[in-house]
Parts: sequence; structure tokens; C-alpha cells
Amino acid sequence: MLRLLAWILAVALVVLPVVAVVNGWVGSTQFPLRTLRVQGDVQRVDEAQLRATVLPFVQRGFFAVQPNKIQAAVTALPWVERAEVRKHWPDILEVRISEHRPFARWGAEHLLSEQGRIFPAKDVKVPPGLPQLDGPESRAMDVVALYNQARERLANVGGVHGVALDTRGSWSITLNNGTEVVLGRNDPDIRLDRFAPLLPRLAAQHPGQRLARADLRYTNGFSLTWADLPKPPKAAASLPNPWPLRCATGLC
Repeated sequence: MLRLLAWILAVALVVLPVVAVVNGWVGSTQFPLRTLRVQGDVQRVDEAQLRATVLPFVQRGFFAVQPNKIQAAVTALPWVERAEVRKHWPDILEVRISEHRPFARWGAEHLLSEQGRIFPAKDVKVPPGLPQLDGPESRAMDVVALYNQARERLANVGGVHGVALDTRGSWSITLNNGTEVVLGRNDPDIRLDRFAPLLPRLAAQHPGQRLARADLRYTNGFSLTWADLPKPPKAAASLPNPWPLRCATGLC
């Protein structure tokens, strides 16, 4: 019995210090993490917010830090696409960040990155001039493909503002001048290719008007809706001054 108790005591003397260090019961002052090393091309992630996110995880010392938990917290920050966290002896925490690079707005509350990932636009400063895309997330690459095609084919009529795929599977394009082009569900790329060369000619035939809507869902043609362009305001007529100013100082 005494031999068993002695053996248990010996094991405890070996195991308990290790458990204490790993769990941060001791060692937070002896082995503190002093350096946060941020790697990657970080332009939009807020440095102060990053430090505030990491700080609660590193106060228990080197051995108690769990990189996977820090990684999850950093990945949840605005603009972070991917994060990798490592610790280096004796006091360095390294955080490698890959940022989202925005390609387009997606719907009302999200952005689409150049890597094809959709992420929230809340609490981020959205760069100006992004196209407006929308559709089911699973069809994001199809929406981007049609946008790229439309941007190329319609560049000579002012360019493309956005592309949308609605819940019924119908495609539509919005030009920078506000024109809506409805392509429908079937063969949107073919319909776009057929219509794009005609658009400059049609616009030339309607001076003083803007194409408001083009419905291409017809088998043998399309329906066009035109709107009058706003007329420029008339310049106010200048009247002669019946009381011309005279120089009272003799210096005029």
C-alpha cells in the first residue's frame, strides 16, 4: 500500500507541473508572449482591432496559448479571408493574414472577392466603383462569367453596372446609364451576343432618348422601351444694367 501511494505521489509530482503550465496555472509571468508578428499584405485589416482580438488569448503564457482559437477569432474579423497562427519560442506569436480583395458588391449586404468568396460588407469601407452582382451563392461563378462577357460586349455603349440572376433563374443586366436588359432564363449569353452589336445603331436612331429597357426574351425579336433624356435648363437671359456702377475713387 505504501509503495502504491509513493508511486501515485511520484506520478503527480511529474504530471501536475506539466498540466499547470499547459493550462496557464503557472507560467503566464515566466513565459509571456511579448511580440505579435503580422505577416501578409495587410492593407484593410485594422491593426488595433487585430491586437484587441488576439490579446485575450495570450495572457496565460506561451504554453497555454491555443493557436486554433486565435485563428478562428482573427478569421472572423472584417476583410480577413484566411488566417494562420503560430507561436515561436520564446515569446513570439505570428499571425499570417490573407485579405479579401473585393471584386464586386453582392446583393445588398455582401461583397464578392477576387477569389470567388462572398463575405459581409458590414463594418467595412467598400471601395467605390465596384459592379453590382446578385444571385444564389452557388451560382456566383456563373454570374461573374456573364458579367465579364457583358462588360466586353457592351463596352462601346457606356459599360455594365451589374448583373443579376433572380430566384426564378432569370438573368438581367443593368448598364451604367441605367438601361435594363432582360435576358430571361434560356441562353443568356447567346441573346447578349445577338443584341450587343445592334445597341449602338438603335441608340443612333433615337436622338434625345435613352433606352430604358430591352426585353430579349422573345424568340424572333425583342421589345424596347425608350425614355426622353432630360432637357438642359435654359440659361437665364442677361439684362443690361440700367444703373452702371461708377468709380467713386478716381482709381478705376
